[in-house]
Amino acid sequence: MLPEGDWIARAPSLKRKEVLLAKVQDEGGHGLYLYSAAETLGVSRDSLIQDLHAGLAKYSSIFNYPTLTWADVGVIGWLVDGAAIMNQIPLCRCSYGPYARAMIRICKEESFHQRQGYDLLLTMMTGTDEQREMVQDAVNRWWWKTLAMFGPPDAESTNSEQGMAWGIKRYTNDELRQRFVDATVPQADYLGIKLPDPDLKWNDQRSHYDFGEIDWAEFWQNVNGDGPLNKQRLQARSDAYESGAWVREAAMAYAQKQKEKQH
Repeated sequence: MLPEGDWIARAPSLKRKEVLLAKVQDEGGHGLYLYSAAETLGVSRDSLIQDLHAGLAKYSSIFNYPTLTWADVGVIGWLVDGAAIMNQIPLCRCSYGPYARAMIRICKEESFHQRQGYDLLLTMMTGTDEQREMVQDAVNRWWWKTLAMFGPPDAESTNSEQGMAWGIKRYTNDELRQRFVDATVPQADYLGIKLPDPDLKWNDQRSHYDFGEIDWAEFWQNVNGDGPLNKQRLQARSDAYESGAWVREAAMAYAQKQKEKQH
């Protein structure tokens, strides 16, 4: 499970390794929940996986960036999973039942992921100067990428209007992005982290934080398949699927055997 899976064997303690393993296991489960929800629309899971491996299906572009240091694991938990929660909590009450029910469990588990990330960073920020510098560097690299996770500006979003009309999406991209910034700035202040945005400041008139412009050219380059690790991520997924074929075959054979016993 990339990108964080790169650090399972390199976690600095058994406790951190256990926590990261639990998170990675959760994330694998989230994929299964969503595939199950998609199957209720009449599409097969096999076809969805084939489309993913062929580069025809979209997935979260944030996964196409590398985790350069251990601090990245904490920042992903705090920022990336925090953004996911902000985006997904409204989906728990969306108009499509299978999707909404899947999101309820996903959001509970993502809440744990965010807390473990924040705890990891809090520990590092009370450590050595080198550890604090490592955290700040990771935040500098992930902050803008996280803000882009909410999707393009409302004026340029091709799907938001339809999603809102169907009741799948309950808040616009820009509304969710603003909520995330407003919630995250006080957390950064408590950690002692400086968010890498010279334009970030409180606006009394709006009662929200103003923030700078996102690099949308980088965002679209990544989404369209030309990010830092797009090809490697898809190859890793394809290799894992092929190497796990024997597990699926054994499970199917066992299920068939049990079925025959019942008759």
